Amino acid sequence: MGCMGAEDPSTIRNHSSRPQAPTEPPPRARIRAPSVVIVNTGDGKGKSTAAFGTAMRAIARGWRVCVVQFMKSGRWKVGEERTARSLGIEWWTIGDGFTWESKDMDRTEAVARDAWRAARQKLREPGYGLLILDEITYPMNWGWISTAEVVEAIKGRPENLNVIATGRAAPAELVEVADTVTEMRSHKHAFDRGVRAIRGIDF
Repeated sequence: MGCMGAEDPSTIRNHSSRPQAPTEPPPRARIRAPSVVIVNTGDGKGKSTAAFGTAMRAIARGWRVCVVQFMKSGRWKVGEERTARSLGIEWWTIGDGFTWESKDMDRTEAVARDAWRAARQKLREPGYGLLILDEITYPMNWGWISTAEVVEAIKGRPENLNVIATGRAAPAELVEVADTVTEMRSHKHAFDRGVRAIRGIDF
């Protein structure tokens, strides 16, 4: 007979907060889709970074890739743009910068609309394998561009065009049309304690 109060060894692992290693493979994917829509959203760092990583993967496969940025202006000299252009990725920076730095919000809104016109043209144009709509959720949420129009343009894209949309608070309609949605959650960020953006890490 075992000692009084001794714990059954088979139950010990159930008390641990550590996740258990999977012992069964995931279900096998059987559907071959011509393209997908991906949304990277949430308040955490990494939404655009993940999208640009996919762009590197796509260009390495010989795809035609295009990036349209809705917020950053041409004044930002970001490392990913330099690398992307050197690899043959089309890069359109059509934003007007951070809204809190804007001296003319009407102009800032107009620039965002220009970015959407360019993106909408890319969504209609055959031949692209990947289109990244970077930070598009912001002008959508502010009412500067129509969410319904964006969703319909994505739905009507060429069959083989993959789309990645990034930005916080992705509208429900955009989430609904997406095949894959990832929410980046912020647990802590160096900015919160006053650390400035670092070249090579943040831009």
